Amino acid sequence: MKWEEILKQYTGQWVLIEYRELDGQLNVVEGEVIAHSPNKEEIYKRLLETTGKNIAIDYAGEFPKDLAVMF
Repeated sequence: MKWEEILKQYTGQWVLIEYRELDGQLNVVEGEVIAHSPNKEEIYKRLLETTGKNIAIDYAGEFPKDLAVMF
């Protein structure tokens, strides 16, 4: 599934993606959504089940104004 499709289908949710392709800035271009939730803690729980996979966690939409993100 292309990122644009993920963004439309899961707007406002955190998504756990097994990616197939990244761009030059390491953004997901295409991949399979493994889990999605408006609650990021649910995504982190599911992350434990993904050993050995190429994984990305992203938010499908604009980050809420009161949210801080560290990489």
